[in-house]
Amino acid sequence: MQCARSATSADAASPDAIERVVTFLRGIGLDIEPGVLDAPCFLPGVCIRRGAIVFDRTRLLAAGDLLHEAAHLAVTPARHRDALDGSVRPDQHHPHGGEPEAIAWSFAAALAIDLPLEELFHARGYNGQAQALALTYAIGVYPGAAGLVEAGMAAATQARCDGVEPYPRMLRWLRE
Repeated sequence: MQCARSATSADAASPDAIERVVTFLRGIGLDIEPGVLDAPCFLPGVCIRRGAIVFDRTRLLAAGDLLHEAAHLAVTPARHRDALDGSVRPDQHHPHGGEPEAIAWSFAAALAIDLPLEELFHARGYNGQAQALALTYAIGVYPGAAGLVEAGMAAATQARCDGVEPYPRMLRWLRE
C-alpha cells in the first residue's frame, strides 16, 4: 500500500496536465473536485468517493493517476458507479470493467487530450511496470481494449471497414 505524502517539485503533477485532465473528465460527465486528502489512498493524491474523484494537488504524482482512477468509474456500469468509494476492490469489478479495461481507457483518454505517455505511465506508477505498459501501448498492443469493445465503449479493428474508427478511439467514454 502506498502512503499519503506530499509530492516534491521533482515529481509533482504538471498543473497544465491536471487542468487538461480535469476539463476532460468534467466534459464527459464525471464528477471531479480538488480537496485535501490526509488519509492514504491507493494512488497518492487521488481517491474515489461515492462515485466521484477527489484529488489533492499537493500529493498527486501525475495527472495520469487522475485518468486511471477516473477510468475505474468510466468502465463501471452507470448504475453501480456511486457504489465505488475508496479503493476499487476486485469484487467491485464488473465483466469487462476491471484493471485491464481501466488501463486501456486511460490510454485512449490520454491520446484524446494529448497527454504525454510519460505522464500516464509515469515512473512511480503501475508497480514498476509503467515502462513496459508504455511500450506495449506505443507499439499498438492494447491489453484491455477487447473488454472495452465488449462493453460497447469502443469498436474493434474490423469496424474500420464499416467506417467506424476502432480503439483507441472511443465510441463512448462512460459505460451505460
